[in-house]
Parts: sequence; C-alpha cells; structure tokens
Amino acid sequence: MKTKISLLTLGAALIAVPVLAAPGGDRHMGDADGNGVLTRAEAQASATQMFARMDANKDGKIDATDRAAQRAEMQAKRFATLDANKDGSVSKAEWDQHGADRAAKRAERGAKRADAGEARGGKRGDGMRGHHGKRGGHHGGMGGWMKSDTNGDKAISQAEFTTASLARFDRLDANKDGQVTAEERQAARQAMRGKRGAPSAPPASN
Repeated sequence: MKTKISLLTLGAALIAVPVLAAPGGDRHMGDADGNGVLTRAEAQASATQMFARMDANKDGKIDATDRAAQRAEMQAKRFATLDANKDGSVSKAEWDQHGADRAAKRAERGAKRADAGEARGGKRGDGMRGHHGKRGGHHGGMGGWMKSDTNGDKAISQAEFTTASLARFDRLDANKDGQVTAEERQAARQAMRGKRGAPSAPPASN
C-alpha cells in the first residue's frame, strides 16, 4: 500500500525557509537596470515593491497575519511541486523523487563551482534534509526583519521597512558614493563569512 501525505499533514514537513527574507539578502535590494550597480534610489524602489508583496492583506503593515498567509501560500506551492500527478496527495515515490531531484541539482551546482575554482561551503545532508533548518543567504528570517520594528508593536510599517532597507544599503556602500557595486557586495559577503567562521570569545574569568 502506497504511503500518501495530505496537504495538511505535509505542512509541518515542508521546507522551513523563512517567509520573509532577512535584510542581509542583498539580492532582494533591486538592481533594476541589471548593470551590476545598485543605486540608493533603486534600493528604495525595491523596498517599496517588496513591502507591497509581503503585506498580504494590504493593511499597510507586515505582521503575524501576513506571515501566516505567506506561509500557507508557500506550503501550497511546495505541495503542488511535490504532487507530480496532481491527485491531491504526495506518495512516497513522489517524495523520494523530489529528494533525488534536489540531490542531483546540488551535485550539478557543486560540479560547476568546482569547475570555476570556487571553494564549496558547508556540506548538506542527502535526501530531504535540505527541507529543514536555515539555509545560506536566508539566515535570520522574520527575526531579522523584526529588528526593523523600532516602535515595538510587533508589526513593520512601510517606513520601518524602507528605513531598514536603506540602512542595509548604506552599510554595503563602503565608499559612500551613493551606489553599491558588485565588489562592495562581494566584500560584504566575505566579511560575513569571516564573522561566521570566527571562533567564539572565551568566557571572561573572575
């Protein structure tokens, strides 16, 4: 008898990526003309567009209601991806095939990075383990964005969202010329990797 998983029971097992990307993800900042250089105006326009997408119920703020709506939408999309024959449930064969496809894609990306001479990051497990925990580039999740909640009302307004996005832009703009280049983004990523790899300071002795 084939094991099948319904949409409701699958929800908890689906990929646990954050619903809202943290401010650390500069790919969301909006290089509109694709020239590799992000201006402050582009960053602000991108923040406005991104806020509109995240504000699911269009009440002018991002809060728990919006997070729940986006989580449900993401789960539905992932379920549709897994449900290859569209019968409303996911069989073990479909689940295993999805895991195999992900493993193949990871292997392909790894081969491309090796060919390009790039050092590979931390190893990931086989099968469906990539569906659990935090993944590179998304650390912080909603916790990251909640730092933008400056008035402590557990909601993020358009103004708070834009302020946080522009603060991120200003941190990346190392030479303060009003634009962020690919080199500046790369330098920021390398600095972040250095911080993650740095050993923790030993506790102070009395």
